[in-house]
Amino acid sequence: MNVVGESVIRVDAVGKVTGETLYPGDINLPNQAYMKILFANRPHAVIKTLNTSKAEKYPGVIAVFTAKDVPNNEYGLIMPDQPVLCGPGSTKPYAERVRFIGDQVALVIAETEQIAAEALSLVEIEYEDLPVVTDPLKAMEDDAILLHPDKGSNIFGRYRIRKGDVEKAFDESDVIVEGVYQTPAQEHAYLQPEAGLGYIDEEGRVTVIVGGQWTHEDQEQIAHALALPLEKVRVIYPAIGGAFGGREDMSVQIVLALAAWRLHQRGIDRPVKIIWSREESIIGHHKRHPYHIRAKWGAKRDGRVLAAEVEVVADGGAYAYTSTKVLGNATLMCTGPYSIPNVKVDSYAVYTNNLPNGAFRGFGGPQGAFAAEMQMNKLAEALGIDPVEIRMRNLLDEGDLLSVGTPLPAGVSIKKVVEACAKSAGWVKGEDGWHRPAGFQVKTGQAHLKRGIGFACAFKNVGFSFGAPENCWAIIELHGNAEIEKAVLYHAAAEVGQGSHTVLVQMAAEALGLPLEKVELVAADTAVTKNSGSVSASRMTFMAGNAIRGAAEKALEEWKNEERPARAEFQYRPPRTTPYDPETGKSEPNFAYGYVAEAVEVEVDVETGQVRLVNVICADDVGKAVNPQQVQGQVEGAVVQAAGYAILENFIQQDGQVLTKTLSTYLIPTILDIPEKVESIILEYADPRGPWGARGMGEMPYLPLAPAVGAAIRNATGKWFDQFPYTPERILFGLEE
Repeated sequence: MNVVGESVIRVDAVGKVTGETLYPGDINLPNQAYMKILFANRPHAVIKTLNTSKAEKYPGVIAVFTAKDVPNNEYGLIMPDQPVLCGPGSTKPYAERVRFIGDQVALVIAETEQIAAEALSLVEIEYEDLPVVTDPLKAMEDDAILLHPDKGSNIFGRYRIRKGDVEKAFDESDVIVEGVYQTPAQEHAYLQPEAGLGYIDEEGRVTVIVGGQWTHEDQEQIAHALALPLEKVRVIYPAIGGAFGGREDMSVQIVLALAAWRLHQRGIDRPVKIIWSREESIIGHHKRHPYHIRAKWGAKRDGRVLAAEVEVVADGGAYAYTSTKVLGNATLMCTGPYSIPNVKVDSYAVYTNNLPNGAFRGFGGPQGAFAAEMQMNKLAEALGIDPVEIRMRNLLDEGDLLSVGTPLPAGVSIKKVVEACAKSAGWVKGEDGWHRPAGFQVKTGQAHLKRGIGFACAFKNVGFSFGAPENCWAIIELHGNAEIEKAVLYHAAAEVGQGSHTVLVQMAAEALGLPLEKVELVAADTAVTKNSGSVSASRMTFMAGNAIRGAAEKALEEWKNEERPARAEFQYRPPRTTPYDPETGKSEPNFAYGYVAEAVEVEVDVETGQVRLVNVICADDVGKAVNPQQVQGQVEGAVVQAAGYAILENFIQQDGQVLTKTLSTYLIPTILDIPEKVESIILEYADPRGPWGARGMGEMPYLPLAPAVGAAIRNATGKWFDQFPYTPERILFGLEE
């Protein structure tokens, strides 16, 4: 059966198009109650007193829960530094503090959502405000107020890379380019806000139906906070209305479980439902990290980069979330996919009273790539070398050492990717190297409209990095008599809109030699599926494919031995990775990578500052396109989302308050904002370890877009802009300077 490599129709297409598919907010259970959450709405304060008696007596209110009701009042993916509910009576020190406006203080469960909302206003709280720290550079200072007094510093993550002799290399450089780059926060803006139901199932398990990215991690976080054994907690994912990293951390999971469990202890067995408003969603879940990056690069006259010195500061916001892991990626990627013999990087993740920041498509890669690619384009200009040519002289190849002193895994294809993108965008290779005969500026015929072309490339890890435990389970059952009549795949992977469930079924059909219609998927329920790891890090196709192949092989062997039904499970473990050495940064950071290059044509209206994306050419090595149409969809989706990041989405926080907490003030791309054309070049250079050669690719097209746009604006206007989004105001003021 040749199912892998075919653009089969998505297994969830009909249900989603017809509206039959249910998302968490669509699901209702008999006799359900409704929950609303009281958010702090203060960026930094101590809760001195908290009185819920008036709210509890309000007609229609079933219960009010606060910090004293949480058995183990802490959670966090990387470190448990966040209270489930903030307030007095907690078992944890400093849990009476709120550190950002979205900290959760009390839960009201009532007969209707309206009653619950009305009762929130009856909760009486006395706050003692504390100084607000929103600038991560100031938060790093020795005399800065501590957000977490028990930690001794607002710096909660740091890495360093030391390779070669940077100072000597700068002395030997013919040109040195320096830049200070600032990247913005970004809201995930998925279609369905956080929603779900909590209840006690028929086996007495605390059960949560919710949207997320890792059922088993949600299960662990809930069990930890409620001090329950894992087997007493069940997490189910129905259809999920987008994620992009925004559902990696907790939002409503723990509090739904807490409400259902505490009601059950009072003899009230009623499901509890919640749906956040868009405003609650925007203040209640994390954002993409804003970064402050100082870069100094030196090169020889022939374009060879000798040295890179970079300081990276990430605004972590109020709690750690995945900041340390995101910082790890940015630390690696801030010097780009280049072989640079001398590297010095110092990076920091810092607490502030801004919204927490965490996973978002690219996971530190876009921030690091912005600095690296802006530096490379500036070096090209300073040396009078074509931007593609200077890259080809420095790109990593098989056996070349990363900044961390170890080579990339086999299958390095970045040069082929850059070449394919460059050719499609009009570059040719002559005797003196790569150049674009037509130049970079495009005539528009109108004096106020300037066009330019920019180029950038990047690489991105597939899978968890720096020693994080990595594995994925698959279970396959084969049913029938003489022939296999049905195969059932049990897999925990979340379907967050990217098409993972379709690809899982395709790979199972291919591995079993069955037609697609004979494969049934049971997905994302901790009661029946084993741990798959997170749908993040561009890992699921790679990891699940290898797990499915292993399970299929074992199941077919049992079938051959006349087991009926045949059932087999398999755990795939990739090659190990290692953490940064604390002094030198030396490590084996990842077991696989994806590679990408983009050329972007922009049009700038110099009278209004408006930037319009005319054409984006994106070349990706995906190893093997399991479903080519879905790969193209991922490329186009990433480009549009990155376009919002680059030119439109201006997330504004001031003194710890969010000024853009609606979609009327925080603007995301509509059909009128997307590029006129996106050309997807899908390359298939097999990854030696990938299933059927596949690499992950969902994040890769995101990374180079902002710096490519920055280079194109430079070509069009003659001005470098080292901070984005490239809003009309920023462009106009910059041009006037």
